[in-house]
Amino acid sequence: MGNPADKFDDQTRLELEAAAFRRLLAHLDERKDVQNIDLMNLAGFCRNCLSKWYLAEAGSRDLELDYGAAREIVYGMPYDDWKAKYQSEASGDQKKAFDAEMAKQNH
Repeated sequence: MGNPADKFDDQTRLELEAAAFRRLLAHLDERKDVQNIDLMNLAGFCRNCLSKWYLAEAGSRDLELDYGAAREIVYGMPYDDWKAKYQSEASGDQKKAFDAEMAKQNH
């Protein structure tokens, strides 16, 4: 059995993937209450990871983009503004869970 997306032509698949990514960014924008540390603890990635992946893909295509600009694309505003408005200090439990998750990933 092949991947169900194989039935779509390349352009259609690209458009669907791009729309899904935009929807993910919109969802994360609507859920500013969900902290990056929560995303990392539960899913192993966060908004910063998305920014780094976006930057890496731009670089692989020789497109000029820096990390700050990639973050602004993902966060919908400059990172420092987002951080000041929406980021809270991680709790001790969040930090412990993060450290445990990072230890698992580094094995």
